[in-house]
Amino acid sequence: VQLMESGGDSVQAGGSLRLSCAASGYTYSTYCMGWFRQAPGKEREGVATIDSDGSTTYTDSVKGRFTISKDYAKNTLYLQMNSLQPEDTAMYYCATDWCDVAPLLWSFWGQGTQVTVSS
Repeated sequence: VQLMESGGDSVQAGGSLRLSCAASGYTYSTYCMGWFRQAPGKEREGVATIDSDGSTTYTDSVKGRFTISKDYAKNTLYLQMNSLQPEDTAMYYCATDWCDVAPLLWSFWGQGTQVTVSS
């Protein structure tokens, strides 16, 4: 399994970014996938997940601002991030595993892409 994130950048508060995660080496459509983030000095947290049937979950702090989606034809996971705030600054990771595994325990992780939001 290989996951490669891209799209991280430095933006001002209120701006938008779209993160991408190119997936390969497994049956993409049958796994759960998600986005996670880790800020300096803080624990990694789940941001959004999407099930094999397309059901989504979001952490409260990003609801209404972030949207997770999958493009099955391109084997790519996306995270559209709008109305970015300085507290969204973190390294963002995509990850995947079977849906019956708790997300923070998923086995397969990308290397991360940095998002920095300035006020």
